[in-house]
Amino acid sequence: MPGDSGAGAGSVRGYLLHRAKPHLPPWLAVGATGLAGALGNWRWGDSAAAGVGLTLASVALTGATWWAGKSTSQQRRLHSAITVAAGSAWITAACLAGPTAGPLDDLYLMGGPVVALSWNVRMILRHNADPSGENSDKGLLEKVGLARAQIREARVEPNRVTAPVALAPGEQTNDDVSKALGRIASALDLPTSAVRYHPEPDSNRRGDLVIVPEDMLAEVVEWEGPSNLGGSIAEPLVIGRYDDGAPLVVWLPGDPDAGRNSTHVLVAGGTGSGKGDTALNLLTEVLSRRDVIVWFSDPKAFQDFAPLRPGLDWAAEGGTQTEVMVAAVQEVIPARTRWLGEHGYRQWVPQAAQQQTSAEHTCRADGRACGCAGMPFLVTWFEEAANTLRALGDDAFTGIAQEARSAGISLIVSLQRPSYDQMSTSTRASLPSVIALGCDPRDEGFCLPDEVLAAGAHPGAWGNRRPGYCYVVSPGIAEDRYPSPGRTRRFTHRAVPVMELLATWAQRNGATADPVTAGAAAGVAGTAYTGRTTPDAPQQPARLRAVSEEDDMQHGGPLVDPEDAHIDPEADLPDALDGDDAPIFAPEPGHKPSPEEARELFARALQEFEENGQMIVGPKDFMDWCDRHNLSRPWVSARLKEAALDGRLEPTNTTGRWRIVPTLTAA
Repeated sequence: MPGDSGAGAGSVRGYLLHRAKPHLPPWLAVGATGLAGALGNWRWGDSAAAGVGLTLASVALTGATWWAGKSTSQQRRLHSAITVAAGSAWITAACLAGPTAGPLDDLYLMGGPVVALSWNVRMILRHNADPSGENSDKGLLEKVGLARAQIREARVEPNRVTAPVALAPGEQTNDDVSKALGRIASALDLPTSAVRYHPEPDSNRRGDLVIVPEDMLAEVVEWEGPSNLGGSIAEPLVIGRYDDGAPLVVWLPGDPDAGRNSTHVLVAGGTGSGKGDTALNLLTEVLSRRDVIVWFSDPKAFQDFAPLRPGLDWAAEGGTQTEVMVAAVQEVIPARTRWLGEHGYRQWVPQAAQQQTSAEHTCRADGRACGCAGMPFLVTWFEEAANTLRALGDDAFTGIAQEARSAGISLIVSLQRPSYDQMSTSTRASLPSVIALGCDPRDEGFCLPDEVLAAGAHPGAWGNRRPGYCYVVSPGIAEDRYPSPGRTRRFTHRAVPVMELLATWAQRNGATADPVTAGAAAGVAGTAYTGRTTPDAPQQPARLRAVSEEDDMQHGGPLVDPEDAHIDPEADLPDALDGDDAPIFAPEPGHKPSPEEARELFARALQEFEENGQMIVGPKDFMDWCDRHNLSRPWVSARLKEAALDGRLEPTNTTGRWRIVPTLTAA
């Protein structure tokens, strides 16, 4: 037992000594100061020169202490300088007059413990929680060059800390914090994307420092299905999640009640950045809504989107088909805008997609409900748009981007590098929303606004090493979310059956093109636009469906043309005459058709192009035709110009390319 008591006493003494060690240096310094004064008096008590030297040394030591404390806090700098000045002054006086002369001994006995205790108190406070953030948060800001800044009470959320920052008036600005974000991330041992700064819009020295300590995006989340099957396109589209776990959403139509404008979207990212999966996340969300139709162009022949193709209202594979689609979009904009205006809609809202049974939204002059068919929202999507821009010019989408939002149309452009040599500045400025995935650091300015980059967004840091990581800037999203990274969900082979089911659902339950949109599209594209069909209905051109619907409504009157009324349907057909089985205008080797025959052949060629759905033609499309009929390309070019004057063709944005005007429209 006595041994145990001794061991316990030793443990207590050891604990107390361990706790006291950090606080001993100030007391040792006080003792060393008294010893230095006594020894100095024994050595230099009668030396006038030593008095001068000691005085100069005291002043120099105090100045050096003040200079060395420049990188520390103002309080620590002042405390250190006062301590050194007091100690060196006492040593100088003790060396010259003696440590017990006059009040020197009393000053030593009272001042020494006070100075030592002041440092002990400072150490204790530094190791305890400081509500004001003076020692923890202040120390962090000192390390990154923002020593005069103050951090107010932080707001702690799951995996997110928001700390209001007030900078020194007249000395620091919000730009200083933006430039220090990398150093703050280094001090906290976090990636650069985990630290953001959101300046207050009405102040240049206040803002919120946001820190996300854990990257919740490291875990891959697979797509399992749409978030809101059968909902409205006006409701948020969930395409992933943010790094703090919050859902990553975008809106396409506007909302007058919420003050949100309709938007177009730019999807930008380098090779391997996950742009395909991001597009699939957005497209599956769009197709799962009940009041929207999608026109989709993909020069890669729907390599990634094949399971969803049956759910599209119009699918084009690039080249001439995309040229026709662009021309059709340009044509439907004024038609849809006119319909919305006639029915009292300043912008597209979900009510516009329903049958117009309200007197508030009627096109009738008498104010009664018109009963017109509703107009679904239209999404026009151009995948791998760099291909289209090279073919049609960098301003191919400028008019659409500037005018389509008021027509209930959203333009989505996807490409790897939205630089100014690929897309005109007018088009880029008219795309308010952007989904920026990993890219080359030099391309960051093409993807995101400068203020978002200044707040900490850095897609160039990902490159193609983190597929699906992205920043989203879009109306409806809080601006402090713009520099917050998110990640879209991944599509694997397990997603294919679900996508096929979604496409079937869209065929059976999704919206179909309204008569105004379908009519305007068919007036430009002819048989190239068929509209989405149901699994049970054969596909036919939209304009032919419209004609058949009109025929179905005609229940009375003769069923034969008046000019054929004299023909007896029971009479035998006349015998065949010589030459009846010969092909019309059949070319013979070396035979050159007459001008009348050549023009008839040219008209038939245009008709064949139209029936095949090739609505954009040029002299190069007639090369084989010219060889068969012994006609030259200059002759074809002249006939194309004549057909344009006759209204059969219309010029396109590309020199030497003409758009065929469908025969029904021309008539």
